[in-house]
Formats: sequence, C-alpha cells, structure tokens
Amino acid sequence: MKNTKLTKEEKQIEEALMKGEYRPVTGKRLQEIAQAIAMRKKNTTMTIRVNSMDIKKIKLKAKKLGVKYQTFLSEVIHEVAQ
Repeated sequence: MKNTKLTKEEKQIEEALMKGEYRPVTGKRLQEIAQAIAMRKKNTTMTIRVNSMDIKKIKLKAKKLGVKYQTFLSEVIHEVAQ
C-alpha cells in the first residue's frame, strides 16, 4: 500500500472519523445536500476581457481568503445572480 502524506487538516478529519465524531447522513438531509451540490456544479465556460488591475486586485483578495481566484470570481457571480 502506498504511504500517503496527509495535511494537518486531513489528519484532524481522520482522527475525528476514527473517534466516531462523524455520523452518516441519510434521507431528506442527504437529498438536500445532493441537491445543493448539484446546483453549485460549474458547467459553463466563460471568456471575458477585464482590466488587468482589477484581476490583480481580485487575485489578491482571493489569496487573502485562501481560495483560487477563479473560484472566488465564480462565487461572486453566483452571489450577484441570486
């Protein structure tokens, strides 16, 4: 078996799982989660022209939040669409 290195967060999750801190989700709650995931699925590619300084600022904000800038932009678009 291959020895996989886990991140600190992954180790914490593994330990919590081994302690039984997670419980299976079933029924209506499972359906709600599946529906939420399906609604957030990204299924369209978009190409736009934007100001380079705006992109630099967006990348900086995304980095501060610890996410990729395209993910950050996708979330911004989702919020505006709501």
